[in-house]
Amino acid sequence: LNDKHLAENRVIAGLDYDRRVEAYRQLRTQVLKVLKDNGWNTLAITSPGENAGKSLTATNLAISLSREVNHTVMLVDLDLRQPSLHEMFDITVEKGLIDYLNDEATLEEVLVNPGFQRLVLLPGRALGKYSSEILSSPQMKSLVRDISQRYAERIIIFDLPPLLRNDDALMFTPTVDATLLVVEDGVTTSDDVLRSLQLLEGSNLIGTILNKARS
Repeated sequence: LNDKHLAENRVIAGLDYDRRVEAYRQLRTQVLKVLKDNGWNTLAITSPGENAGKSLTATNLAISLSREVNHTVMLVDLDLRQPSLHEMFDITVEKGLIDYLNDEATLEEVLVNPGFQRLVLLPGRALGKYSSEILSSPQMKSLVRDISQRYAERIIIFDLPPLLRNDDALMFTPTVDATLLVVEDGVTTSDDVLRSLQLLEGSNLIGTILNKARS
């Protein structure tokens, strides 16, 4: 890991000298309480539109959770059209989630340790089309069931596409225990939030995160 690269990409949860880390620690504590109280271990993170910071939130939250010694964490890139989590860690992806689902790689072959203890990354490779069918496929549901049940103390965070881009996130959220919605201060409109909440009806939406807040 390169601290400079992480800082440039605002992946700060592992940088003790950055004061902004406290916001992610507070989020970690709140999320852990909800998951523990309900016996959950899978969490999806999405946003109404593009560039709200959902992937950044998912990454920093996953790192913060992994620093809790009682938990291991898996971070899964499910934005199959525009995967980006590997770029935040400066990792080159040769095989990813799609290769596993297509039986072209084992799970062990696609998992990556990005450099933090107790954190493993399941990266994505761009698929382009038919991504919602992949996310709702029996193979995907089997994968979620397998990785969530294999280790009792593991928390799995799924970085989903924006809700209003296509139906990818909508198809997947019923598969997980809980969902977080990231909204962008000054950009996400009230209509976007309302529409997103309507789409998430029936899922366990445990809260919203206001990102890029201006002081």
